[in-house]
Amino acid sequence: MINLTSWLDYGFMRNALIAILIITPLFGVLGTMIVNKKMAYFSDALGHSALTGIAVGVILGVTDTTLSMVIFAIVFALLLNKISSMNTASTDTIISVFSSCAVAIGLAILSRGGNFSKYSGILVGDVLSITPGEIWLLVVIFAVTFLFWGVAFNMLNAISIHKTLAKSKGIPVKLIENLFAVLIALIVMLSIKWVGILIINALLILPAASSRNIASNMREYHLFAVIFSMFSGIVGLIVSFYANVATGPMIVILASIIYFLTFLYNRKAGK
Repeated sequence: MINLTSWLDYGFMRNALIAILIITPLFGVLGTMIVNKKMAYFSDALGHSALTGIAVGVILGVTDTTLSMVIFAIVFALLLNKISSMNTASTDTIISVFSSCAVAIGLAILSRGGNFSKYSGILVGDVLSITPGEIWLLVVIFAVTFLFWGVAFNMLNAISIHKTLAKSKGIPVKLIENLFAVLIALIVMLSIKWVGILIINALLILPAASSRNIASNMREYHLFAVIFSMFSGIVGLIVSFYANVATGPMIVILASIIYFLTFLYNRKAGK
């Protein structure tokens, strides 16, 4: 008989659980605005830029790859935000080109001399490797995010509904959008080591998209997004332990199942 609590006997699993309890609410909350503002391509491009950030750090001799990723991601996010503000039909294409180019440059630099294998772990992430010191860093980011959310949510929501009207009401549209882009960059880069480049965008989008399928108001939209994100994270961690598979992909699989179930419910209810 399987002991469903045996996974808590391991320190690395307890650390991973704490990290998931911090990361998943952030993904759930931020994901709602990313989905509202149709920024899925933005966050995806940002996630893939991590490779280039590492590569820049390698060229400059920076030993802390997280620092180089964060600095590059902030610059990249502000650049993508500038492109997104252009009123052109090809904005998503331009961002896709920038993203593809950045990834290619990063891969080219990191693969020199056949050394890419030591960076390949970042593609899928490893939440089980998180340390207590890194957890405290996530706690700080958690606090900063919800402080920003409390101050700027109404302005972000107004901008997502009608940017011109928001500007006419005195809302500093460019400043708020840039701060939001920087916040996404920080959270993505500080989480990517444990979540993975290939799936981090899915964790940002899926819980919010699932919530949007069934929520009838903004409060439910946020609540369900956080619940779905945390449920996928916690259950995914436990299932991955007993199934002996990578945690990140298992979390995404569960989040995907939830999305399809809410989509079917939405269709059945005729919403």
